[in-house]
Amino acid sequence: MTQTRELERSPVENGSGSLNDRVRSLRLTQQSATKSRTAVLPWALCVILLLTSAAFGYRAYRVGSLNAAGDSSTTSDRNPAPPASTAPTTSVASSGEVVLQAKGYVIPAHQVQVSPKVGGMILKLNEKFEEGQFFNKGEVLAWLETDDYEADWKHAVAARDAAYQRKEEAKCNRPEEIKAALNELKESEETLKQLDLDLRRSERLVGTTALSAKEYEQSKFPRDAMKRRVDRLRFQYDLMKKGPREEKQKAAEADWKAAEADVARTKWRLDNCEIKAPISGHILTKKAEKGNVVNPLAFTISSSLCEMADLGDLEIDLSVQERDIARVEEGQLCTAIPEAYQNHEPFRKRHPRGYEGKVIRLMPIADLSKGAINVRVKVQIPPDEVGKVLKPQMSVLVSFLQASK
Repeated sequence: MTQTRELERSPVENGSGSLNDRVRSLRLTQQSATKSRTAVLPWALCVILLLTSAAFGYRAYRVGSLNAAGDSSTTSDRNPAPPASTAPTTSVASSGEVVLQAKGYVIPAHQVQVSPKVGGMILKLNEKFEEGQFFNKGEVLAWLETDDYEADWKHAVAARDAAYQRKEEAKCNRPEEIKAALNELKESEETLKQLDLDLRRSERLVGTTALSAKEYEQSKFPRDAMKRRVDRLRFQYDLMKKGPREEKQKAAEADWKAAEADVARTKWRLDNCEIKAPISGHILTKKAEKGNVVNPLAFTISSSLCEMADLGDLEIDLSVQERDIARVEEGQLCTAIPEAYQNHEPFRKRHPRGYEGKVIRLMPIADLSKGAINVRVKVQIPPDEVGKVLKPQMSVLVSFLQASK
C-alpha cells in the first residue's frame, strides 16, 4: 500500500507527472499573483487621496494665514520689523479680525482717453511718449501739423483789423469831413444871396419893357433851386456834427465782435495742435505713432492718442455676494494683497498683511447675473511703489476687517 502511494507521488515530484497536474499547479500560481495585486490597489488609492487632501489643506492654510490675525511673537520671528522708512501696513490689521474675504481687480480711479481737439497728422511725439511713462498735467505729448490752422488764423486777424477800422469810422465823423460840409454850405448860402438880389431886381422890372417874362423866370427858378440846396446842405451838416446813426454804429461793433470771435477760434485750433496731458499720470496704452492722422470726430481708434491714469490713485472693484453684503459697509477698513505677490518675500517683509484700504462706496444696483453687489475699495499706495506693484486689471485678495470696539 505504501509502495503504491510512493509510486503515485514520485512522478509528480520528479517533474514527470501528468499534464493536468502541471496545468493545475500553474493556475494556482496565477491566482495568488492576481490576489496580491488586488490587495495593493486600495492602498495606492488611499495614499493618492491622502496626498491630494494634504495639498489642498496646505493651500487653504497659506491663503488663510495671509489675513488671519497672527501671534505677535510668531509674526516678529517670521517677519523682522522693517525700518521706519518702509511704513508697514500692520496698523490696520491690528484693528480687528477678518470678517470676509473676496477677490477683486485693480482699476484706476480716473482713467482718461487722450484725444486731440483738432484733427491732423502727427508730426512729432514727445521723446518719452511710451507706456508706463509719467507726464505732468499740461506737458506736451505730441505735435500736429499747423499749416492750415496758421493760415486760417492769419486770415481771421486781417478780417478783425478791417472790422475794427469800420467800427472806429462809425463812431464819429472826422473833423475834416465836418469842415468840408460846412464850407460847402457857406458857398451855397453865398450863391443864394446873389440869386436873391437878382430876383428882387427882376421883380421891380416886371411889367416894363426892360424885362421880359422869360428873363424873370430865369432869375426866379435858379434862386428857388439854390434855396432847396442850401436847406439840404444845412441838414447834412447837422447830421455830420451828430455823427453816424446809432444803428450803424451797433452794426459795425457787431461785425468787429464777430471778427474777434473768429480770431479766438482759429487761435484755439492753432494752439491745440499741441496735444497736452489733461491730467498728471502714467500712459497706460499708446494708440498712435508719428505720421498717423488723428480725427477727434471719427469716434474710432484713430481719434485717440493714448490712455492715461494716475497709478497712485487706484481702486479695487469687487463683487460681494448678496448673502455677505451685510458684512461690508462704507468706511470699513480692509487689507489688500496682490495674488502675484502672495509669496514674494521682499513684498511680504514690507507689507505683512498687504496694503491698507478702505471701502469707499457700495454700488446702488446689484448684478442680477451674479447675484452680487459691486464694492469699491480705495488702496493706500506708498509713493515709492506707485506703478511698480499694483497695476490696472491685476487680481487682488481683499480682507474686510471687523472694527475694534
